[in-house]
Amino acid sequence: MPENTHKNPVIEIHQLVKNFGSQRVLDGIELNVYPGEIMVVMGGSGCGKSTLLRLLIGLLTPDKGSIRLFGKEITTLSQKELNEIRKQFGILFQSGALFNSLTVGENVSLLLKEHTNLDEATIEIMVKIKLELVGLRKHADKMPAQLSGGMKKRAGLARAIALDPKILFYDEPGAGLDPVTSAEVDQLIIDLTKKLCVTSVVVTHEMDSAFTIADRMCMLDQGRILKIGSRQEFEALRDSDPKKLHSQKDKLIHQFLRGDAQGPITERKISRDYEDDLLMVNVKNEKQ
Repeated sequence: MPENTHKNPVIEIHQLVKNFGSQRVLDGIELNVYPGEIMVVMGGSGCGKSTLLRLLIGLLTPDKGSIRLFGKEITTLSQKELNEIRKQFGILFQSGALFNSLTVGENVSLLLKEHTNLDEATIEIMVKIKLELVGLRKHADKMPAQLSGGMKKRAGLARAIALDPKILFYDEPGAGLDPVTSAEVDQLIIDLTKKLCVTSVVVTHEMDSAFTIADRMCMLDQGRILKIGSRQEFEALRDSDPKKLHSQKDKLIHQFLRGDAQGPITERKISRDYEDDLLMVNVKNEKQ
């Protein structure tokens, strides 16, 4: 656990609830993230991790609960106030989300032109610095279509750090990348977190990446937090003898971390599919 965990958290989530219609996607989330740490949020498809990220960056509004960034409650802010907070964090989306009509350098400079009063010469220097940090300074004049998948992620990351953010959010940073390129992005996340002294929140379901970069880890399942702990705690649980695990929660986490084909996650899925089939039969019979 990082030394900074004794300081006030930069992200505070309390009793967070989010519904989509009748479906509860997040149910009472409690989580603090501390200065300078890499927090990995993980879980299977549909667990609520992407929804949590969208709530943290203000793209969604919770139905209940509190989200505080830098000590400010963001769920009650006006759009103008929220935009000011957003200047203090950067986001790397799955695809890189680059503007295809702009060069790599122009993508990075866009935020500096819109949100600062820096002159063109200073902006050009800042762009070179940001691109150098991600290893793309020599590719500033290329268009996004000319970049590989890994280079697009790097360019997206250069844009994310353009305004010197205090928090970096990553949405599945290794998605769509080969193992070597994914490992390079992992190392870049670690390096930037240390060099820029930022706090990083990484949403992923890729365990190799998670165990490489995390200081602490948070596992979601069906909209609830199963466990928050250090990487070492999760490693110990992953490497445990499953026969010695007594709680259903630990067995479920163990299966997910190891990617085993058999276990409580699989059994639950099979059981649910069977129950759904029976329910559909009942519905059909009632209509007849």
